[in-house]
Amino acid sequence: MTAEINGVSSNGHEKPFKIFIGYDTQEDVAFEVCRFSLQKRASIPVEIIPIKLSELRKSGLYWREKGKLESTEFSFSRFLTPYLANYDGWAMFVDCDFLYLADIKELRDLIDDKYAIMCVQHDYSPKETTKMDGAVQTVYPRKNWSSMVLYNCGHPKNKDLTPEVVNKETGAFLHRFQWLDDSEIGEVPFVWNFLVGHNKVNENDKSTFPKAIHYTLGGPWFEVWKDCEFGDLWLNELEEYQKVEKN
Repeated sequence: MTAEINGVSSNGHEKPFKIFIGYDTQEDVAFEVCRFSLQKRASIPVEIIPIKLSELRKSGLYWREKGKLESTEFSFSRFLTPYLANYDGWAMFVDCDFLYLADIKELRDLIDDKYAIMCVQHDYSPKETTKMDGAVQTVYPRKNWSSMVLYNCGHPKNKDLTPEVVNKETGAFLHRFQWLDDSEIGEVPFVWNFLVGHNKVNENDKSTFPKAIHYTLGGPWFEVWKDCEFGDLWLNELEEYQKVEKN
């Protein structure tokens, strides 16, 4: 058995950074572009795993019925990330409606082992009543915090996120990280979960330039959102992805 320090085993090989992406059958192309944008820019080994509801149900890991306020197939299954990572090391969960513009190594290097999780701590109250393809927009504390999370999967508190807990607990308990103390939640810069329509770029301040764009209200893969802010960047990435797939 080889020892491991900071994700590097004693034989010198770097373990892939596990990234779980929420998958929705209505947004397959969003998942593919998100995955492509991550892999293309990564300077470290990454292992990208879709969280697919059908597979989780088939394997008996997910059995809760879909609630009226769930806008995606991964609204709750996202919290299985530590379990799916075998409660080992750090892993990331991210919604599929993201476009990465920077090397994921930059985000991984911000990891601090004293935290159970790390995320962008948005102060966000959407004005819209609907999002994406007509789904109801809900407002709650810590909204969008759970849309991209770095999980310290081996942290004792995260071992409480068993399939049983994920299947029975309320949305409030899970999305507000109520299994943790506030001191166990670390913060990363907002540019790693840059909310289209909410966060703003200051041309004179490079620290405001997005590294990961989150099309939280709806992305260019929906006809009605084709002209949204930063939509051109996503469409360019889609075109590049399609060219690579053809070759």
